[in-house]
Amino acid sequence: MTTLAIDCMGGDHGLRVTLPACRRFLDAHPDASLLLVGAGEALSGFQHPRATVVHAAEVVAMDDAVEVALRKKKNSSMRVAIQQVKEGKAQAAVSAGNTGALMALARYLLKTVDGIDRPAIAYPLPNAKGGATTVLDLGANVDCNEQHLLQFAVMGSALVSALNGKEQPTVGLLNIGEEIIKGNEVIKRAGELLRSAAAAGDLNFHGNVEGNDIFKGTTDIVVCDGFVGNVALKTSEGLASMIGGFLREEFSRNIFTKVAALAVYPVLAAFKNRVDYRRYNGAALLGLRGLVFKSHGSADDFAFGQALVRAYDAARNNLLDRVQARIAHAKPLLVGPSPDAQPLEAIASE
Repeated sequence: MTTLAIDCMGGDHGLRVTLPACRRFLDAHPDASLLLVGAGEALSGFQHPRATVVHAAEVVAMDDAVEVALRKKKNSSMRVAIQQVKEGKAQAAVSAGNTGALMALARYLLKTVDGIDRPAIAYPLPNAKGGATTVLDLGANVDCNEQHLLQFAVMGSALVSALNGKEQPTVGLLNIGEEIIKGNEVIKRAGELLRSAAAAGDLNFHGNVEGNDIFKGTTDIVVCDGFVGNVALKTSEGLASMIGGFLREEFSRNIFTKVAALAVYPVLAAFKNRVDYRRYNGAALLGLRGLVFKSHGSADDFAFGQALVRAYDAARNNLLDRVQARIAHAKPLLVGPSPDAQPLEAIASE
């Protein structure tokens, strides 16, 4: 039985989204159970033989500062859900809540794996091959050095191997060109580290890739800093919204545009479905001593259900063990955590 802990109160929509998604997930996965974390009275109407309510009196708001989540809301549904993973009561936690707070709480409660400086957010972006390219980091680490990018590559390889069944997924380093002489000094040094890791058998490094390679599916994984990765993510989501808006606008005009729109509708609708971020919802927080998945804050019940499935698949396929094994193998190339990994301890204890 695979058990997931769900922050039922987080996100833009809370219970209106999380509970219907949880019920459908349970019906479709007879070997799974859920710990529904939130206000007991709000969850009292949810009845299922494989669902247990875990009370949490507080909620981390989408605009709460990290300090508030760590120091003031110690009985929040987000924190209690992660605590279930720490205590071994659940194999993974899922939340649609505040991303910064989720990362901070997960890092504080679960700690990072030996050899990993900073956890990263990994997310699959749809590509032209009909699958998805896993990109990391997507916003947890705005400023990264070459060691962080190597760590992301190692962790991303473990993720894709566990979820997609590819033992040696290809890794690309996001750059402004394919040539090794291009990019800033951090990217050049990262390229050297990744080539060394490939020579040691730690990675299947393809080389430098450009932004369009993410959507072409040139590699299974693309590593970059969190600033660039977050821009790529929002661009992907915006594309799907733009196509949907175009279809609605053309169908609302005169008879001629309606006829033209009807002619191209099947193609555009299929494309919109392929790039629909809801199908790929569920970002993994990698590098922690426990599994935590982040759903998009505005996710509907279908998208939140997809995040549950990704967390379930990760737990069932021993993602945590795979990440730790790959990190251990690559440890000679990895530098230990730097002093900037400690402030969360001080913040939480104040």
